[in-house]
Amino acid sequence: MTTASKADLTPEQGTIVVFSDIWCSFAHIAIHRLHTTRERLGLEDRVQFDLRAFPLELLNNASSPRSGTDSEVGRMAAQEPGAGWQLWQVQDWLYPSTVLPALEAVQAAKLQSLHASEQLDLALRKAFWAQSRNISNRGVIVDCAESTGAVDVAELVEALDDGRARRTLADQAAIAATDVVNCSPHLFLPDGTDHANPGIQVRWEGGYGVGWPVVEADDATVYEELLKRSAA
Repeated sequence: MTTASKADLTPEQGTIVVFSDIWCSFAHIAIHRLHTTRERLGLEDRVQFDLRAFPLELLNNASSPRSGTDSEVGRMAAQEPGAGWQLWQVQDWLYPSTVLPALEAVQAAKLQSLHASEQLDLALRKAFWAQSRNISNRGVIVDCAESTGAVDVAELVEALDDGRARRTLADQAAIAATDVVNCSPHLFLPDGTDHANPGIQVRWEGGYGVGWPVVEADDATVYEELLKRSAA
């Protein structure tokens, strides 16, 4: 049985640990805000993101339905339009049945560098949420890696072939299933604090895939403080 404490997840100064799923619209907003706020503050060389998987399909024992993500787009896109969004635009059978290959690829890219994994993760999120691409497909994952200019694609393909990051993904999934990690996204800072879905308070009107999210509060400025406190 996997055990973990918040102390185990506390990173070194200059790093923010982020548990999230690519399928999660709230994580899409959080990752966008982390990147754009870091750039605006000029902290690219002082803060890096250690991205870890919160695989909802394993925790829920079910894939995320298209109706669920579509129900989130209209409401969550209004909170952060610049992150890139659209309702699913291609054939239903091209909707990803899993994002585990994409999550594994992000961990495989991390074996090269945190920067490589950050850029691949961002490209995969945009491919899914803004471009209606099937990120469970190996070719799409490789295309996203090539588009970053930060990932050694040949090395990534080799890592996917031999599964060297799969154990890491499984270990992260086990930690995500504990009470230490509450949701996607959940951030852990060097000062020992942790922040679940920073700045956003939300509830659901109706069930997932039937109803829609209702945002009761949203303060994007919290990311400035989180990044400043984490800077090396």
